Amino acid sequence: MKDACGVVGAAFPGSDAALPIYYSLYALQHRGQESAGIAIAHNGVTRSIKGTGIVPWVFKRTDLLSVHGSVGIGHVRYSTSGGSGIENAQPLTVNFGGGTIAIAHNGNLVNSGELRRELEQLGHVFLSDSDTEVIVHLLVKELMRNDIPESIRRLMRCLNGSYSMVIMVNDILVAVRDPLGFKPLCFGKVDSEDGHGYIVASESVAIEVHDGEFIRDVRPGEVLVITGAQMESHQLYTPKNAAHCVFEYVYFARPDSIIDGRLVYDVRLKIGERLAAEHPVEADMVSPVPDSGITSAIGYSKKSGIEYIEALMKNRYVGRTFIMPSDAVRKKAVQLKLNTIKPNIDGRRVILIDDSIVRGNTSRRIVDRVKKAGASEVHVRIGSPPIISPCYLGIDMPTRAELIASHKSIPAVETAIHAETLGYLSVEGLVEATGIPASDLCLGCLTGVYPVEIPGERCALRQLRLEEFDSGE
Repeated sequence: MKDACGVVGAAFPGSDAALPIYYSLYALQHRGQESAGIAIAHNGVTRSIKGTGIVPWVFKRTDLLSVHGSVGIGHVRYSTSGGSGIENAQPLTVNFGGGTIAIAHNGNLVNSGELRRELEQLGHVFLSDSDTEVIVHLLVKELMRNDIPESIRRLMRCLNGSYSMVIMVNDILVAVRDPLGFKPLCFGKVDSEDGHGYIVASESVAIEVHDGEFIRDVRPGEVLVITGAQMESHQLYTPKNAAHCVFEYVYFARPDSIIDGRLVYDVRLKIGERLAAEHPVEADMVSPVPDSGITSAIGYSKKSGIEYIEALMKNRYVGRTFIMPSDAVRKKAVQLKLNTIKPNIDGRRVILIDDSIVRGNTSRRIVDRVKKAGASEVHVRIGSPPIISPCYLGIDMPTRAELIASHKSIPAVETAIHAETLGYLSVEGLVEATGIPASDLCLGCLTGVYPVEIPGERCALRQLRLEEFDSGE
């Protein structure tokens, strides 16, 4: 699986925003490694710096220090719609009759293609294939006739899918979270010599990197408008239920982040404890598949009383295996990325804790490597239920044909990955670990039932169409 993206918005009256945004993007690097960008507004001009690769490759400190302006936005990207070329790097900046708009988006629109065709029929020209450009075209139309809150309200009525966005309209910073709150978005305050400023970001770690004060999550359907040191909240839509992406807790977010009121570390610890209760096994050691399995492995060890010992060591300078172009290259990448610690493994019964199984190829190679290092048994425990359906809402997940659990039983997956035993966390166990009711989570990839209308897929009855949501104002 690919992560979604990470977004940052900053308003620092009296101070330059470029360098703080850079540091916040660094804190969100795990959310996107294909491209990065920053846009800064200053004296009626918006300057943008974008490039492919990770944050320190794209930005030079000397360049950032030369970019002046107290308001800006930033983005790190993994492509979930649109290609990975520089033309799709964000923030996306456009000029219009009312000035300049810059936008950075985390999420995925289900109806992007339909909206694009409608706009093209009206004469709109697109320069990229990302759904973010669709949002910009729609927003410009509204801003020519309405103020910012009303423009966002009307925009929301057109969009079906997930979106957490930071937007600059000239030098005004706007933060938007979709009415179901699929993707995380939070805000906080940062003190400086010139007073205080605001940061809006995908995760709280992007605020804490500045020793800032995390205030709260942006609520589903809420829009924040920040002008100078003043912030206004507009609750444009109030849904009966949210649909927070459960994989933020399983995999995507940093464990030290707070997402919708829950410390991710605590959730993953409970995942491990629940796994131990649901799938106990006699073994000599519990080991994580680093990094996302670490906290859950600690929880499993704590609950089971089986010693936590690392069987695998990660080379953090190797990219993620799911983006490799072929199975052969992915195999070599696994060998480069994870090295076995043979003295810890030899002759022992090993429990491996991982966050998920997607295709199964990587899991099989890891199990084989641990056995080759001398393990007498390998028992695999997964901190999520089987992934049986694609994600349409911001995770670049394989098709059903590629998802091993969509067409194989758990015993068959167990055989395919060469494990002695395989245990997945139950849906009920995962929901309990998050502390969020199932009615407020998106579980579509685990259940095949989605919280928004997707052609050819089942939709949860609790979901209303956007035009049916009650206004919050």
